[in-house]
Order: sequence, then structure tokens, then C-alpha cells
Amino acid sequence: MLQAQHQDHHARGYPTCRRHPCHARRGGDAVRIGHGYDVHRLVEGRRLILGGVEIPYEKGLLGHSDADVLTHAVMDSLLGAAALGDIGKHFPDTDPAYKGADSLLLATHVAKRLAERGYRIVNIDATVLAERPKLAPHIEKMRENLAAALGLSKDDISVKATTEEGLGFTGTGLGIAAHALCLIEEKKPAFQKI
Repeated sequence: MLQAQHQDHHARGYPTCRRHPCHARRGGDAVRIGHGYDVHRLVEGRRLILGGVEIPYEKGLLGHSDADVLTHAVMDSLLGAAALGDIGKHFPDTDPAYKGADSLLLATHVAKRLAERGYRIVNIDATVLAERPKLAPHIEKMRENLAAALGLSKDDISVKATTEEGLGFTGTGLGIAAHALCLIEEKKPAFQKI
């Protein structure tokens, strides 16, 4: 029965029906999911940059680059999905070349590395954890910036912000954290019948 369905789908022009159990992926999965997490301490004398947006605030995030936790979490999710390590491997904080680096430029390099490996970014869903400042007025610009850096539509990027109700290091205002999930797929999946 399943084989007959597969042949029927193939005859109707659906040769890459991924959900069909008669298909297997050669050399790995057709789609991959990645998770990224980053956290930086809030300190005086630094700019606060999230998703490439400079946000007016009395403190900024401490880090070797611009310390953009949102973009860092997104990059780590993408690198992880492709099993390429993390941003520390690709952009080490011991390398002076990345001192004060614009994280959106680094994200563009990550997208290129994925493309070179044959992956296409499908979508990204990210959450920033910050008690202050309020981030809602800046979310759309963050989405636009990330989409431009990664070569995606803004509709493929979700950014949310939440507090932790005064709990933990983010809740007490010591730092800001971000989580990101991504879905990537191979550009030219090769399927074979089982």
C-alpha cells in the first residue's frame, strides 16, 4: 500500500514528498533543527545592541564583540543545526580581529558557511530574556536586521521578548540572555526509494 502511494505521488509530480515513509535521506536528514543560547552581563559604559539595534539604556552588554546576545544565539542555532560547532569556534574571543565586531556581519558569514555546505535556512524563532529595558518597540527592526543579514524574508524570523518576573540574573537586571531555534534544510535533497 505505501509503495503504491509512493508511485502514485511520483506519477503526479511529487517526487520529493518528504513525509512519505518510502523515502530515506542519503547521508543524513533532509531537515535539521538547531538551538542556540547566549548570555552577557550588563555593565555601564557599553552600548546595548540586540538584533543589530542600538537600544537607549543606561547599561550595555559586556563582550569581546558588540555582545549582541540575540544575534549570537541565532548564529549558534544555525551552526549547531549544521553540526559546525559554535560561534566561539568560528569567531574566537581571543582573536583581535573580532574585537568590537558587528555581530550582524558575523551572522552573514555564518549564513554563507551554511550555504557552502548545501543548507538553506527555513526559519528562526528567538526569545530575548530581559527585565529592562522594554524591547517591544524594537522587535520589528531586529527582525528586519536579522532577515537582511541572513538573506531571509522578515516573515521567516520571529523575535520575542519576555521578562523573568524578577527571578535569576536576568530578572534582577544583571544580564540579558537569548534563546534561538532554527530549521534548516538541504538545498538539493537526494531521495531514494527503500
